[in-house]
Amino acid sequence: MSQQPYPSLPELLAPAGTFEKLVTAIHYGADAVYLGGTRFSLRARAGNFDQAGIIRAVDYAHGRGVKVYVTVNIFAHNRDLETLPAYLRELEAAGVDGLIIADPGVLSIARQEVPSLSLHLSTQANVTNGASAAFWAEQGVSRLNLARELGRREIAEIRECTGVELEVFVHGALCISYSGRCMLSNYMTGRDANKGDCAHPCRYSYRLVEEKRPGQYFPVEEDERGTYIFNSTDLCLLPRLPQLIAAGVDSIKIEGRMKSMGYVGSAVRLYRAALDWIEQQLSSGADLEEVELPQVFRKEMKKIGTRGHSQNFFDAPPSSEDMLYDTMRQAQGYAPVGIVRATEPLIIETRNVLELGDRIEYLGAEIEPLQMEVTGMIHPDGSKAQRVNPGNRVELVTEPPLGAPQLDAIVRIYRGDPE
Repeated sequence: MSQQPYPSLPELLAPAGTFEKLVTAIHYGADAVYLGGTRFSLRARAGNFDQAGIIRAVDYAHGRGVKVYVTVNIFAHNRDLETLPAYLRELEAAGVDGLIIADPGVLSIARQEVPSLSLHLSTQANVTNGASAAFWAEQGVSRLNLARELGRREIAEIRECTGVELEVFVHGALCISYSGRCMLSNYMTGRDANKGDCAHPCRYSYRLVEEKRPGQYFPVEEDERGTYIFNSTDLCLLPRLPQLIAAGVDSIKIEGRMKSMGYVGSAVRLYRAALDWIEQQLSSGADLEEVELPQVFRKEMKKIGTRGHSQNFFDAPPSSEDMLYDTMRQAQGYAPVGIVRATEPLIIETRNVLELGDRIEYLGAEIEPLQMEVTGMIHPDGSKAQRVNPGNRVELVTEPPLGAPQLDAIVRIYRGDPE
């Protein structure tokens, strides 16, 4: 009797807020990237791409076997629709692989104007059940980015109800509002989150004012933890990848078009290594339900992000333990310090202050980073440096020497364990 083939790995979908972040995501193993144009995108303050930039991004990604999806995911008003058909045709001409859409009207126009493009339903459409999945499939959607309020069992149940692709967010910032459809920013600042201009008021610190005591501010406390009452920890489903694969998820998505290049590269590298490790276990005959990532993955996971981690609704609804009440973010002991721009000799473009004697890590394909000490830095004019600032290009000498570095790889600095 022939052995049953093991489940295929899901696509690893990464954020590309700028072209540099796109290059970084692809370098570390993304199967696909998602980005926004200068219009119709829910990240109006990300770098975003004009038409020439989208064409450049598609050419770069396709040349490396990577797909490009473009967000057209605002909740549109009538005035927004006037230029939409022409924009959609521009995206089709650029060769993008799919559109990410939340608004039913935008979806209808896309089906008429660009029928050749794959249509992916945004998480903001909040698909939470099989009937909803079947409805959107009837509307011509080829992929559903499921609501973040779903648990493992519900994801598996939806998989049984539909043949369309399922996509799930696995890492990144969580919105305090249902499926990210928040009006708080609009009320407080006039910046519409549902049109891509969120001011992130869920990360603010709040105090209370009593109506008859104007000017008298009182701290808002929850469980004596502090005042950041809306501030959620970040999503991280890295330890649950085997269960997601078993549930039949087709794509796992990392949040972060507005995050740094270092964050994008570190997160993509981590999930790529995890997926590849799981595939190795399955090819050796391991039972997917019993596969558990080694501790080194969890260790690396803790070096990424600054709000702590939550598995959100995966097993049960989140609790106060999934909130960060006392501060906007936590201290982080690691930070990206440079990008490899040449390999012989090793030249990096610095992104943080770097000094002789600093302990650094080279982020290669293997999950365990290579640790080194900076023993020399040389400017392009040949002069030696004790300290370099962000934006410099320097030849780097390390102990031990770094063998076979790759272009576009990240060098990370250790600043000490957070207190």
